[in-house]
Order: sequence, then C-alpha cells, then structure tokens
Amino acid sequence: MVIEKTGKKTEKKEAQSEGKKKLLIATDNFLPRWDGISRFLSEIIPRLKDKYDITLLAPDFGPYDTGWGDSVRIIKIPVQKIRVGDFNPAKIETGIIKREVKKSDVVFSQTIGSIGFLTIMAARRSKKKVVSYIHSIEWELVSRAMGLTLLKKYMSIFTKWIVRRIYTKPDLLVVPAESIGDMLSWQKIKTRKKVVHLGVDTKRFIPAHSKQEAKKNIGLDSGVFIIGNHGRIGREKDLLTLLRAFIILKKTHPKTILLILGEGVESIKKKLSRVDGVILPGATNNVIPYLQAMDIYCLPSLTETTSLATLEAMACGVPIVATKVGFVRDYIKPQINGLFFKERNSYDLARQLMFLMREDILRKKISLEARKTVEKLFSWDKTAQEIEETIDEVLNEY
Repeated sequence: MVIEKTGKKTEKKEAQSEGKKKLLIATDNFLPRWDGISRFLSEIIPRLKDKYDITLLAPDFGPYDTGWGDSVRIIKIPVQKIRVGDFNPAKIETGIIKREVKKSDVVFSQTIGSIGFLTIMAARRSKKKVVSYIHSIEWELVSRAMGLTLLKKYMSIFTKWIVRRIYTKPDLLVVPAESIGDMLSWQKIKTRKKVVHLGVDTKRFIPAHSKQEAKKNIGLDSGVFIIGNHGRIGREKDLLTLLRAFIILKKTHPKTILLILGEGVESIKKKLSRVDGVILPGATNNVIPYLQAMDIYCLPSLTETTSLATLEAMACGVPIVATKVGFVRDYIKPQINGLFFKERNSYDLARQLMFLMREDILRKKISLEARKTVEKLFSWDKTAQEIEETIDEVLNEY
C-alpha cells in the first residue's frame, strides 16, 4: 500500500501492472473511521486489486494499516477542522483530484461529499467512465443527521436538488436493492441503475458456540440479557428511542444491558452514558465478539439502504428488532428472521423487545433463520464479482 498525503513531500511509488485498467476509487469515508462504506471498501478492494491497478482517494482520518501491501495506492486528503454531524469533511483539493482522474480509465465513486462530488465532475469533464455506488439516501441522511429541527425540511429539499444534479453524471448507478433504485427514479434521476447487494463474511461472522461464554469474553456476567447495536452514533440512527425503550424495559428486567459500539455525536453519547446499564465500549475494528454476546440486536434507524451492521448481527445468529427502512423491510420477515417496530416509538420498541425476551423458543428460531437468510443472499465474493462485471461492462461501452 503506497500512501501519499497531500501537502507533504513524499516519494511516490505507483505500482501499476502492464495491461491492467486503472481504477480510481473516490470516497469521503474511509478507515480508521468505521462505517458501512469503510467496511464495504475493506472487503471489496482486496477482491479487485488483482484485476485492476487501484488508486484510492480518501480523507485522512489518521493512520491505519489495511494490510494491502504495495498493491493499492492510497492518496489521503486532509480533513477540515469543522465537524458536520459526526465527521470532518475533506478539504477541497481539485488539483489532486483532476490529476488522478486523468490517469484513470474508470472512476468508482462511493459518496457525493467533497471528494466524491469533485471526482465525478472531473471525470465527466475528462470524458472518463464513472460508476457510482449508492450507499445512502442522501436527502434522508442529511436532514435526519442535523441537530437543527427548523432546517431539516429545507435541507431535504436542497439535498434532493443536489443529488439530482450529481447522479445524472455517472454512466451507471449501482444500488444495493431495487427499492433504492426506485427511490432515485422517483426523484427523476434517469441514469441507468443496476442492483448489487452488499455482502457478509459468513466464515468470520458466526454464532457463538456458547452465549454465556461469549458474554464472559467481553467482560460481562453470563447471566445478563444483552440488547445491542453497533455502527456510528449519529442522529439519524435514533439511538435515543432505543435508550427510552431500554429505560422502560429495565423497570421489569433489571438484569438487562444495553451495549452500543461506535463513536459519533458527543451529545448523544453523553445522554447514553448517564443511564445505568448502558455500556459504550467505543469503536472497534472487531465487532464479532460483541455481536456474539448479544441476545437481541436493535436497529432503530430513521434511514438506511441495506444496513450492513444488521446483516452482520444476523450472520452471528442474533435476532433483530428493526424499523422498516430501506432494504431492511425486504429481507426481514416478521416473526421468521426478525421483528419490526414503529419508527420513533419507544413504547412499541419496548413491547417488541419484551416479547422476544420471554419467547425463548421463537427467539432461537429467529436466530437460526437470520443466519440462513445471510448465508443464502449476502456474499462479499458475489458482490465483488458483480462489481467487477459492472465496471468492465461500463469500460467496454462506446
């Protein structure tokens, strides 16, 4: 892995193999910031690096060893001091982006932040092929991640306008589910779309051999009942609804723990930390031991596309209680591999959680079916293969 940081003099080593197409991947989210996009790239890039000569444009969130060696060239762009939601956006580096776009044969964008947007625009001006993966519904994400309630409606309208302008530029939009493609089409985004599901490494994300031992492995009493969540701590994740449901539940189930992994908005973290029984281990690059210890996984989000975090929990055989968001509403089947609750309704969430807590047989059945769902439908190898086919298809178009 060759890393260049903009603004610093470094020796460059461009490990480009003769005959390989040059793939430029642009993202505003990357390691060591752990989120769905970072996890997607950490799984996809190793599966594509033998096929393409890859350069990655990403924000500089700090040092992180990807383990990719010299096979991937990473250009890290410094981030700004201002904080938007739970992250710092990258600085505007049009010169760097234009240079890398001109070197590439095809651009694979992940976001429409400062890096993603500028890379897409530079690619169109240079008449380079562009494939964009849609990781989020931007107008939902931006408006629901904001703390200022009065501006949410206007930000949603403004973001839709921006999204329409940007997503008409790529040659192809890759969406994680057909319903996500439909949402974009409803916004009059006519760019061709292709469905490629996300994946899960089901050889790593596996159920615990013993739930009691799994709890001990993360330092908790084997007799506690754990309700969990992992990912970013953002406003759009609506963890405060989960907190309120936990407070209701705790009155009748005192040996219950709420385990939330991740980093994010400090004001939300403070509210979570004030409640007895809430555990906040922070962010980790290995969530598996924590997922294996959970008895129920809760997704209270107000917006998602696929929710990779939910799929990882399902692969670990954890029953799911979720909102009907994005693709989640399609792969969760009520009382078969999970349950739904009404968005922002802490009383309904508490009711569903208590129902699963007392129904041991149903909980075990849902656990098994959740694992089967992921094994059947979600594979990183399949995801990477379909993305490779998609990029080649776009490259071969005239």
